[in-house]
Amino acid sequence: MFKNITLRDWENIVQKQLKTDDIYAVLSKENLEGIQVKPYYASVAKPLNNLPKIEESTHLVSNYHESSEENVFAFLLNNNVENLTEKVIFVNNKDLAEHISVVETNRYFSLIDIFSEDESGEIREQLGKELLAKNFEKNICIDIALHQNAGATITQQLAVGLAKAKDITEIFGAEILTKIIFKVALGGNYFFEIAKIRALKLLYNQFSKEFGLDEIPYIFAETSLRNKSTADAENNLIRSTLELSAGMIGGADAVYTNNYKIENSSSLSEEISFKQQIVLAYESIINVFDDAGNGSYYIEDLTQQFAEKAWKVFLKMEEEGGYCELLKSGKIQKTIYEQALKEQIWVEEGKIKIIGVNLYPTLEKRRLPRKCTTAVRLSPCGWRKCSNKFITNAHIY
Repeated sequence: MFKNITLRDWENIVQKQLKTDDIYAVLSKENLEGIQVKPYYASVAKPLNNLPKIEESTHLVSNYHESSEENVFAFLLNNNVENLTEKVIFVNNKDLAEHISVVETNRYFSLIDIFSEDESGEIREQLGKELLAKNFEKNICIDIALHQNAGATITQQLAVGLAKAKDITEIFGAEILTKIIFKVALGGNYFFEIAKIRALKLLYNQFSKEFGLDEIPYIFAETSLRNKSTADAENNLIRSTLELSAGMIGGADAVYTNNYKIENSSSLSEEISFKQQIVLAYESIINVFDDAGNGSYYIEDLTQQFAEKAWKVFLKMEEEGGYCELLKSGKIQKTIYEQALKEQIWVEEGKIKIIGVNLYPTLEKRRLPRKCTTAVRLSPCGWRKCSNKFITNAHIY
């Protein structure tokens, strides 16, 4: 049997190795999320029950290609495709969602967010009614991937997701909560992203109980665009593989890989991007577990910290009028913009280390990160716009 090591035993050993009494000053690291991360975990204050997902195994989602029809089970569709049978289909186009003919042998999910894409802060109610009239398993998408790509913290992403859900219930009623699918983007902080997926499950379940329900969120997770390099595309493969892994371990119901080549993408790079999912699923089998992170003291602690912080931010947003009102006033844009700039500064100062960008960069292929001197603004939908290549659209490198 292994000897039980107490926290004091561990501290004594580390003090000798580091030759200092104040080991926490050496081992503690600041993070942009404001989350407390301890160097050693021997327990967790409030152990969580298993956090289930809806799908038995995480769907591996590919863009549709006729050549992949026989071997791929789940497709992301932007255009109509006829004669598909026994497939899981994620409809990614508003016009397609309105006109697609539903085949009984397929399963359909809408990835259409009905919040307006401008500062009007409106919910496209008619579009929502049309989507709800469709025989889809999940009809309305709450897109918080948009906010992650714009630079929002995990806490902000989770709070915005709840705030958008609250605004929708005020129009369509509590029963809409059974028809929602969340679209999230997975960033590069591996354990934090695992905890983000799990925290979303906790939060949405708690939120639904306010309406007398007991819902589990359906989570569609895709790789982030924010942390990808245009100069070192091969490093993007490593980043997106870790992101997909975090999504599966966190318990996402479906995962999708954005093309690892930000520029000059091709059908081959798209195929390679999708096959990252295949390798993870069939070599490690992590897509079949309900909650693979359960029992890890570190992940459990992170999950609860994110859930508690996000719930407080959500309640504050509600006090200030909710998501749509905050979007109209520009407060959400301003908050995310300030956070995105702070992250950019941390990258430039080396506080956030990214291989191929500010750590072991391929110097002949890229410029060093520098501060943007061009006019930058955060558009109403959350995207950063700038002519500087380092801060253009979703990715900052």
